[in-house]
Amino acid sequence: MKKILYWFIFLLILIILSLAIILATVGIETNRFNNLISQKINNINNINISLSSIKFKLNIQSMSLFLETSNPNINYRKALVPAKNVKVYIDIISLITSKPKINKINITLNELNVDKLKKLSSTFKPSNFTSFINNKIKEGRIFTDVDIFFDDENSVTNFIARGSVSNLKAEILHNINLEKMRFDFFADKSDVLIQNFFGKAESLEIKDGDLKLNLNDEVNIETNFQTKIYYTKSNSEKYIKLLKNYNLTQFLDSFEAELDNYFIIKLDKTYKIKKYDYKNNGNIINATFSFKDPLQSIFIEEKIHQLSLNNSEIKTNLSKEINNLKISGNYALNNKKLEKFDLENNLKKNLLEFKLNAGFSDTILVDLLNYRKRKNIPSNIYINFNKQKKNINFNELKFSEKKNLISIKGLKLNNNKFKNLEKITVKTFKDGKKNNDFIIKYGNKILIEGDKFDALNLPKILNKNTNKNNFSNINKKIEINLNNINAPLSEKLKNFKLIGELKGGKFTKISSKGEFGENNFLDITMKDSEKDKKKYLEIYSDLTKPLLTEFSFFKGLTGGKLLYTSVIDVNSSSSKLKIENFKVVNAPGMVKILSLADLGGLADLAEGEGISFEILEIGMEKKGDILKLNEILAIGPSISVLMEGYQDSKTTSIRGTLVPAKTLNKMISKIPLIGDIVIPKEVGEGLFGISFKMKGPPGKVKTTINPIRTITPRFIQKIIDKKKNTK
Repeated sequence: MKKILYWFIFLLILIILSLAIILATVGIETNRFNNLISQKINNINNINISLSSIKFKLNIQSMSLFLETSNPNINYRKALVPAKNVKVYIDIISLITSKPKINKINITLNELNVDKLKKLSSTFKPSNFTSFINNKIKEGRIFTDVDIFFDDENSVTNFIARGSVSNLKAEILHNINLEKMRFDFFADKSDVLIQNFFGKAESLEIKDGDLKLNLNDEVNIETNFQTKIYYTKSNSEKYIKLLKNYNLTQFLDSFEAELDNYFIIKLDKTYKIKKYDYKNNGNIINATFSFKDPLQSIFIEEKIHQLSLNNSEIKTNLSKEINNLKISGNYALNNKKLEKFDLENNLKKNLLEFKLNAGFSDTILVDLLNYRKRKNIPSNIYINFNKQKKNINFNELKFSEKKNLISIKGLKLNNNKFKNLEKITVKTFKDGKKNNDFIIKYGNKILIEGDKFDALNLPKILNKNTNKNNFSNINKKIEINLNNINAPLSEKLKNFKLIGELKGGKFTKISSKGEFGENNFLDITMKDSEKDKKKYLEIYSDLTKPLLTEFSFFKGLTGGKLLYTSVIDVNSSSSKLKIENFKVVNAPGMVKILSLADLGGLADLAEGEGISFEILEIGMEKKGDILKLNEILAIGPSISVLMEGYQDSKTTSIRGTLVPAKTLNKMISKIPLIGDIVIPKEVGEGLFGISFKMKGPPGKVKTTINPIRTITPRFIQKIIDKKKNTK
């Protein structure tokens, strides 16, 4: 009995194993479940299926039964789905109770090409996704299978799609295609995951990318990928139109970089962007910018035609709240020596924060300080500022080169006009000797104090015509204490002190004094009259050269004492300049006039020891850019001159009369009464003098002369009056 029982159990196990093997491998073909499967699948929204034969099989791993059919006809929203295989997983117990329950349906699709995908795309939502597939997808192959899950009522609860895409080509921007894309994907009802993404778009290569798409009430996209960029203007013409609207990138000639990228974006129900965050970090191997209009600075001698970056680390963070950029590495100007630099740029709402720390080896000029950093000498530039609308706050501007230092702290500008300042520190050397050492403090008053100030170029800077007043916000008292000032023509001014007041950025009161040495002084006073709203300026100097060096009209003038007075109105000024006891030596204009007039003796004198003058007086008026020279009178023992004219930014025009003193004295001696007709009493005494004209643009003034036999009474009257005043 026991043997029979053992054999029965053995046969039962054998039958079960055989059945399991058959079910797991070949399966049992049946038509019994065709209607059941078709009915259950057709209950899924918009899906219709037609089956031929079905095999009843066993999944060993999950120990679950499933029904399998090949090459079924599946239609989704009237579009044919190219299915290769369908597996229907059924609850075993439900079969016993005659109420079959489907747990899952697995559909393996045949290869989808672009044409098949576009036919199916009409069933996709949202519609803009359909539009993207139809208009932007050019090539590609898709391999996928889908698991559809059911609840106890045989209603769809979820799905899982998995597969891969290869050789995909899509237009990502106008006429720019992303090609040779391949990736694996996984998707369910609420999420899409893309992994191992690779692709190429002309100058752009993407690799090791992944993307996570969450499709709940809102859409969240998160992605990481690596990019390699190798852009050159010559082989990437399609990018030029794209970049031309961006400030710096429109000048981009070439760009090669390797970057790690992270991007997250959140969309609302209408697919509008609610939030985005883009981050990258990597290495700029090389970048070159060429400027059609070269960049120029008043402090840099050479124009900048090209900027290059080399082997520079970059970190970027762009979002709705903040834009942050950090770059550190090497740069070069005009394809010259590489310099180290660190740059940080932060933009948060309307606030821009900028920091730059860079080496610099080219020539730097600071005319105001008579400072020049020679080429190929290393130096450092540090800039730290923030900008909000029209307000710019320079926390620090610093230039350093060995012992040389120029530091500006707390400089504030509003609409490019001065607003405030903390402190300026200046210490520079020229030819190994200190030429500037002073500080400027801006508090209750402006204080300028120190040991040295190099003012050799100051007259040239002050002589430049400008209608801009960038310091119109300054309304403070000012005090200057400088021990030594290097004045033009190697003169030294010591113990210079000034007390004054500024209103609207202009001096209204000045009281100052300085010493040239050897009992020679400089005095400057200015008073502001509340009564007539005018300013009265007076400058007295025992030396003339330092004050006149930048005026070409006075070239060749030596010696003498100077007195300058001016009445300054809002838009004009009326001035008088008086110089006594001076000489004119090697003045090109004067020598030319004397030579053309054949006054050989005087010409030789002008080129040698010089022509002496007892007095020079100039009466002038200035309005805007026009300087009207009402009268220029010079009287000397050898020659006297009377001139008038005007000067503007484009033209100098002067006309006058020049008479040797011997001829003039002889004429005056024959005049019985001042004001009589001035005609020589004797015939054939020779020329009395010459009239001349000087006219032309700066540097190209032409001189013409005309010999004369008569001198105007005005000229003679002026000479007589001045000689009386002199006596």
